[in-house]
Amino acid sequence: MGSPSRLPVPIPEPAPLPQRAPVQPKRPSRWKYAVLAALIGGGVWLAYQLLNRAQTGQGEMAPSVQTAKVETGPLERVIRLTGETSARNFASITVPIMRGPDGAREMVLIKLAGAGSQVKKGDLIAQIDSKSAEDHIEDSKAGILQADSDIKKRRAEHSVDWENLQQTLRVAKADLDKASLDQRAAEVRTTLDQELLKLSVEENTARHKQLQGDLASRKTIQNAELRILEITRQRNVMHVDRHLIDLKRMTFTAPMNGLVVMSTFFRAGENVQIQLGDQVYSGQTIMKIVDTSQMQVQSNANQSESNLIRIGQPARISLDAFPGLRFPGKVYSIAAMGTGGMRQSYYVRNVPVRIAIDGADPRLIPDLSAAVDVVVERKEDATLVPLSALQSRAGKPVVFVKRGQRFEPAELTLGRQNATHVDVVSGVSPGDEIALEPIMEPAKTIK
Repeated sequence: MGSPSRLPVPIPEPAPLPQRAPVQPKRPSRWKYAVLAALIGGGVWLAYQLLNRAQTGQGEMAPSVQTAKVETGPLERVIRLTGETSARNFASITVPIMRGPDGAREMVLIKLAGAGSQVKKGDLIAQIDSKSAEDHIEDSKAGILQADSDIKKRRAEHSVDWENLQQTLRVAKADLDKASLDQRAAEVRTTLDQELLKLSVEENTARHKQLQGDLASRKTIQNAELRILEITRQRNVMHVDRHLIDLKRMTFTAPMNGLVVMSTFFRAGENVQIQLGDQVYSGQTIMKIVDTSQMQVQSNANQSESNLIRIGQPARISLDAFPGLRFPGKVYSIAAMGTGGMRQSYYVRNVPVRIAIDGADPRLIPDLSAAVDVVVERKEDATLVPLSALQSRAGKPVVFVKRGQRFEPAELTLGRQNATHVDVVSGVSPGDEIALEPIMEPAKTIK
């Protein structure tokens, strides 16, 4: 069989090509024409304003220009000082200095008044543990009793020794008298016996004189030994008395009415206040009793400004801890010499100044940071103009005074000034309104 014949396949017709849609022309938007017209109008108005300002020669008042009025009042020149508050009347409470070999004895606080508490004169404010001191006093008293016993014993020994010396002297005197009597009967003796008797008298005489000299020296020796023992006893008595005084000083009472301000010291690398149970040392200040009714500010004035400060000048004091609290004061102490700081140049010096605070307040306590304005000069009824309003024209000070809707320059004659205002002698009057900002003027020749 042969292969079957294939059926004829019809040829597909080609698909029609896509046709482009006709483009519609865009219409111009109306808002662009409005913006362009607004820009042209604004430019024309700005050009008109500039032309009008150039023609008038004066600047119109801008709404943003800050102004102020010329006022009449006191003009003060002040110097700002900073420092800390402290009490003018206070008492330091110090650990007693232990003398002698036992001066390094450790002392522990067993009673302590609270920091910031008010105390009255005679109140118990601190006490040191005195047990070891009391034990030491008892041992020292036993030493006094031992010294008394040694003196009595030595005196008894001296009495016995003195009696023996007296007996020896009496025997020597008897021997001398016997030898003298024997020598008187030497005529009946042989020549040899006479010489022996003569030698016996000389020997006994020399021995008697020696014993008499030994008696005086022995008396001096005995008195010296007794004096040594008495000095030893006196030293022990003084030692005990000194510790009895120190024992009384280990109990502290308030010497005056005031506020308790606790001292600080370094412990474990930190500066902390003294607390109950801390160990203190001889000569260490543990607290202060301060009279808060008489406070002051301890400050330093720069050497360039110290010549302006005088005793009695008024001052105003403010505290950083209480911003709304103000106190009047006055300068009452100025140091005669300046002092230098550790981190300042050797040639830069500060003069210590003390300002007394008038008045009292429960919040006014020591060690508060304070600012002091010392009034070094004051003028009443001055015409005050802010320094920010001053400008210069041809080297002369001027201000711009508001006249209607415009500002006009006014030349001034200046007087004293401080950090914010200046006293105007002539040029403006109280009540004039002046500009606090520079006013731009068109360029012109100033005659």
